[in-house]
Amino acid sequence: MKKIMFVQTEDETVFVQSIMEHQDTLISIAYSYLRNRHDALEAVQEMTCRAWTKRRTLKNEKAFKSWIIRILIYVCIDEQRRRKRTAPLSNDGWEEAFADAAVAGLDDNRIAMWSLLKKIKPKYRHVLLLKYYNDMTLSDIASILGKPEGTIKTWQHKGLEQLRKLMKNRGDWHGN
Repeated sequence: MKKIMFVQTEDETVFVQSIMEHQDTLISIAYSYLRNRHDALEAVQEMTCRAWTKRRTLKNEKAFKSWIIRILIYVCIDEQRRRKRTAPLSNDGWEEAFADAAVAGLDDNRIAMWSLLKKIKPKYRHVLLLKYYNDMTLSDIASILGKPEGTIKTWQHKGLEQLRKLMKNRGDWHGN
């Protein structure tokens, strides 16, 4: 199968098809950040628009997947910041998050784990989300975040360390 030259193409359909090859991964990553399927789909759409307008900045087409994931993460971070600036809902969004979790078949421990992950330093949380919620390798994460693999290993270690401390302090934790 011949690889499509999507970076320099003016054919938006070809470009979108290139993104659609990674659709499941992209939605999963967006969901792990935003905890809402609708918001995750919107984030993927926004990422597609941003990638299209910046497509000529990508120098190496082999890095396409990492490049679009990095853009998606920035879109998700922007959305999280926007949420913080807006007035909180009366239920602070938890009702919808629990409904989404129930639909996704998540148990109480996964919901509790998400509430703990929100307390971890963002750069460490990014690594943990990509590694454990999206099954990415440290090498892939390093490529996506544009950092050396050693840095990603350190961030993973420090993130897990913070998570262990939070879990130790949580008296009603039932997980492993």
